[in-house]
Formats: sequence, C-alpha cells, structure tokens
Amino acid sequence: MRNRRLRSGMAAILLFLLAVGLNAQTAASGPAQSGSITGTVAGRDGEAYEGVGVTLAMDGAPQPQTTETDRNGAFQFAGLPAGAFKLTVSSQGFVTQTVSGVLQPGESYDAHTIVLPVKEATSEVRVSAEEQEEIAEEQIHLEEKQRVLGVLPNYYVSYAKNPVPLTSRQKFQLAFRSSVDPFTFVLSGVFAGIEQADNTFAGYGQGMQGYGKRFGAIYADTAVSNVIGGAILPSLFHQDPRYFYKGTGGVRARTEYAIANAVICKGDNMHWQFNYSALLGGLASAGISNLYYPKGDRSGVALTFENLGVGLAGSALQNVFQEFVVKKLTPSARRAGSP
Repeated sequence: MRNRRLRSGMAAILLFLLAVGLNAQTAASGPAQSGSITGTVAGRDGEAYEGVGVTLAMDGAPQPQTTETDRNGAFQFAGLPAGAFKLTVSSQGFVTQTVSGVLQPGESYDAHTIVLPVKEATSEVRVSAEEQEEIAEEQIHLEEKQRVLGVLPNYYVSYAKNPVPLTSRQKFQLAFRSSVDPFTFVLSGVFAGIEQADNTFAGYGQGMQGYGKRFGAIYADTAVSNVIGGAILPSLFHQDPRYFYKGTGGVRARTEYAIANAVICKGDNMHWQFNYSALLGGLASAGISNLYYPKGDRSGVALTFENLGVGLAGSALQNVFQEFVVKKLTPSARRAGSP
C-alpha cells in the first residue's frame, strides 16, 4: 500500500512538472506571429499598373481578401496567419495570373513583380476613315490646348494612349495654328531684341528698321519650318510631324527613344520610318532663309549641313526634355490621353 501511494505521489509530481514545462514553453514562444505578402504588378515593358485587382485566398480562411495596386503597381496583405495561399491578379483586358505559396509564421513574403499580359483581340475592329478623322480632330483640339506652365505652346506632342494619324488638312491646320499663336510673335520679338542688342546680322542695321527686319526673319524661320517640315513634306511622305510621348519603361529606354525620334518618325500607317520630312525640311528652310538674310550672313552649302547637324542635336535634346520634364509642366497633358 505504501509503495502504491509513493508511486502515485511521484506520478503526480511528474505530471505537475510536465505541465509547468509545457506552460513555460508556450509562454516563451508567445502567440503565433502574423505575416504579410507584398508584390507589384506590371506589363511586359515594365510599366506599373495601377488599380489592378489582387485576391488572396488562404487555407482555412472563411473568405478571400481583395485589394488593388497603387500608383506604383504595388499591393500588400498584412496580419496574415501562416499557411498555404493563392494570389489571383486580374483586370479587364488582361490575362489573369495566379501565384501560390506557403507563408511561414511571421514571414514577409515577396511575390516580386507579377507580369500581366494584355489579352489578344478575339475580333477585329474596323474604324472608317471618317471616324478616324474625327478621333484625330479631337486629339488635335487637346494638343492645341497644351501649354507649358500654361503659357508656352506645346502643340507638336501627342500624349494620347491610342493616337491616330492626321490627314493632310489636319497637318496644315496644326502648322497654321502654331505659326499664328500669340506667343510665337512674342518669342520672335524677344529674340529679335536680343539679336538687336548683340548686333547679330549687322547687315540689318539698327533702329526700328533693323529690329523689324530681325523680327521678320525670326518669324519667317518659324513659319517656314512649320509649313514645310510640319505640313507640306509630312503630307507628301505620309509621315506624322508630332512627337509621341512614351512615358513608360526605364530611364535608359526612354532616353534612347527620345534621341532616336530626332531621325525617325511614325508614318501615317503608324509604323516607324526614317524622318525624311524633318531632315529635308531643315535643309529647305535653311535654303529659303538665304532669300531674306543679309548677304554677308547667308550660309553656304557646308554651313547649311553643319546647321542641320546642330538642329538634329537640338531636336534630340528637346525630345529628352519632352519625355522627362515637359508633361509635368503642362496642366492639360493628362487630359490629352483620354480620346
């Protein structure tokens, strides 16, 4: 009897010690740690997609969680228990993507970048020439409202996501609108004053007569360049005189795109091609300017080609500025992508 009581007492002590040990272990480990799942959604070209729906389904959860990507294409689910999960990324017009995995306790799971491909069209949509002209007209109206800092005209840049080619009439319309813009006259007057002060093209002389000749020459350069390089030659070669804003991809890709646009352009078929209009337009404008510049300041053939090279370099620099800076300074630029 005594041995039996002794064994019972020892068993009770062992059970007590075991219970204390388990409680100590539980207290040391604490409650189960929650985890998180993050990631980004982008296109094949690296462009971040905002507003894409992301659904998270976890084993044992009563219902899935949903969220949308932010302006940087990022999403996050926080306070998650450990376990298997499945992410579903979907948006209208894109191929739905899924990502599966297992979330460990307290883990910050990075789903990295999920590429969302565009769905291939299942049917062909035909747009008549009349409808296409109407769309182009709407886009031109938006372009004619584009002003850097609300002042400087910025007509020859298209921010439209789906631009359409211009008719010959519309190319002349854009050239005329740019030439008669009030700020074109203001800039011509400012540059004429600078040349007057530096006595540039001394053959024009000084006084109001000299200022008037300088003003006329500067304005003529602008108008001739707009008409020949922006309307006549683009109509003959079926090319588009506008710069098409890219706005997506890395800095290097966008810079290379902007520089290349100094010598290439989109044709009326919306395919890239050598920019005959700009190159020949620059040569033609330089040749015509010899008719009204002083004899002592008229350029020869070699200088004309040299000026053409300088003009191309300036165009490339201007395109880079357009790609990275000008849109931010143009209040109406965001509305230009809507048609």
